[in-house]
Amino acid sequence: MGISATETDLPTLYCPLESAVHRRARQVESQAVRWIRESGMCASEHEQSWVVATHSTDFFARFAPIADDDRLLATSLWVYWGFAFDDAKCDNGPLSNNPARFNALAGMVQRAAESPAALDSAERFIGPLQNIVGRFRSFGTPAQVRRFTDAHRAWLSGVCWQIGNQAAERMPALDEYLAMRLLAAGGEPTFAMLELATGHEVPDQDLRRPAVRALTEMAIMVAALDNDRHSLRKEVSRGQTDQNIYNVLMRHQHMSLPEAVEAATRIRDRVLIRFMRVHDRFRPRAGTELACYLQGLRYGIRGNAEWGLRVPRYLSLGHVPDAMDEAPLDWAEAPADSSDVPIPMAPTVAWWWDDQLLY
Repeated sequence: MGISATETDLPTLYCPLESAVHRRARQVESQAVRWIRESGMCASEHEQSWVVATHSTDFFARFAPIADDDRLLATSLWVYWGFAFDDAKCDNGPLSNNPARFNALAGMVQRAAESPAALDSAERFIGPLQNIVGRFRSFGTPAQVRRFTDAHRAWLSGVCWQIGNQAAERMPALDEYLAMRLLAAGGEPTFAMLELATGHEVPDQDLRRPAVRALTEMAIMVAALDNDRHSLRKEVSRGQTDQNIYNVLMRHQHMSLPEAVEAATRIRDRVLIRFMRVHDRFRPRAGTELACYLQGLRYGIRGNAEWGLRVPRYLSLGHVPDAMDEAPLDWAEAPADSSDVPIPMAPTVAWWWDDQLLY
């Protein structure tokens, strides 16, 4: 497509949501690093260094700043595990374009999350996952753990969809990409862990409300599109043409990379603005547990953006990860698009703008 690294000048992110971070994130991260080294899930020191460099405790400490230390540790361990699994089995390696083999692995991994007795000594990710979910069971309610494992299944289904496209060398159009990205980005299990981290169990009837579901999906989408943005320079530097919002727009809407960056920014900001409007209208009627969950969605959007703008996973272009970037962040003062109408050519997410359906 003729993409060069000099073309990837990215606009400053707009994100007026509040920022917070757990006060003991660094201490909990030290415990997490020890667990990673002892878990056996990393095949080499090099792989381990990149897993540690995801700084997943810093990531989830921004989603759940009120969590107890043991809950923050367990939930951040799953984020480390998820990045390790994603890098080794989803984005790279022999299974990344082999749907049949990946589907079989995904089934075994999901069963391991659901069943404490499931074993596969040949698969290095199963034991560590069971250790993590066992921690969830030790402090979470059955409903909270079930919601996490259901979300875990949804994530794996999205990755299967993504890998199927990769194997077929097929670039999805915008509507399909957004639907796939809602699942494959891992937002479902990440936000499902909010209840486990805070201890607040949201009544089932509240989570099933259309407005709450829409807010959850919009939070996932904003974070997913931000992650597409965060990883763009690294993907361009490596000549990768995998599925992301920019390649989708370039392929199907015949845009240049700068045009795709502008269009993707407008899509992302439109979703964020809609999230804020629905949230502000709905939150006053929320009970304590639901209000805590909705605040976690806000923290998650902002925290994911802050983490992604600093983390070596996205910023380091060399063979060895750099240190976490601690420089102050700049933010856009206004959204690129604040219109309150659905995204064109994206009917699968148009319901987020349907007030009659949401309220």
